Amino acid sequence: MADTNQWEYTVFSLGNMWRGPKEDELYDTLNELGLEGWEVVSTFTITNSNKVTIIAKRPLTASARRMRSMP
Repeated sequence: MADTNQWEYTVFSLGNMWRGPKEDELYDTLNELGLEGWEVVSTFTITNSNKVTIIAKRPLTASARRMRSMP
C-alpha cells in the first residue's frame, strides 16, 4: 500500500489596508518559506484590501506531528 502524504499548512498576509507588500518584502518572504521547505500553493487578495495572503504547505514530519500532539 502506498504511503499517503500528510501536509502541514501555513497562512499569512503581507501588506496593509493602504499599500500592498513591497517587492523586497514579498521576495524575502517567499525565499524564506522555500528555505524552510514550504511550497506556496495559493495567493489571493481580499476585495478592497491591498494585503496579499499566502497559503503554503510542506510535508508533515514526525517531529511536527509530535509537537502538535502535545498539550
